[in-house]
Amino acid sequence: MSDNRSALAVVALPDAEEAAEFARGVIRQRVHESIAVKRSLLGRALVDSIVRLSDQVVESIRAGGKVLLFGNGGSAADATHLAAEFVGRFAFDRDPMPALSLSDNVSAVTAIGNDYAYDLTFARQLKALGSPNDVAIGLSTSGSSPNVLNAMRAAREKRIFTAAFTGARGADMAALADVAVVIPSASTARIQEGYMLCAHIMCEVVEQTMFGPGR
Repeated sequence: MSDNRSALAVVALPDAEEAAEFARGVIRQRVHESIAVKRSLLGRALVDSIVRLSDQVVESIRAGGKVLLFGNGGSAADATHLAAEFVGRFAFDRDPMPALSLSDNVSAVTAIGNDYAYDLTFARQLKALGSPNDVAIGLSTSGSSPNVLNAMRAAREKRIFTAAFTGARGADMAALADVAVVIPSASTARIQEGYMLCAHIMCEVVEQTMFGPGR
């Protein structure tokens, strides 16, 4: 019995090592890809987009407006995450800032999807909750999600400032935005990593501008 176990162990060892080396290769490759995408974010146009969006969020909040965020799947989670950064805190204690993630009201999302169409899940909420002093931020790695695009259109109809966080293929979404943060990648994972870095920087700039030393 012990001989059989030893033989099995010897046979399995190369497979396990090959699997581990494969995993190491994937990890290194993905980290290098992520670094390359993040280096590309240093371009002047993208940096200026983040500056403009941050300025608009500050102007909106000072005028009594709020930030409305929306997206599907992982982008819905990102929208919720960012709303929490405004309402809670980002880097230091300060007064809360008004922000809502439109994917959080499950009853509204499912009722609209059931009674009207899933494509209207965010647009109808935006029509109900949005005002001209607000900022509407859509997040979509593909830039082609119908419910996100419809919400962007609804925001424009209400004269709400619109921002898009998307990837290299998100031209349709970027065209509907007053400012677009376009991550130059076609990989869903790299786009999400890139736009969350940009969004966190936006949160930091807004927080510092609103509540930093001397404010």
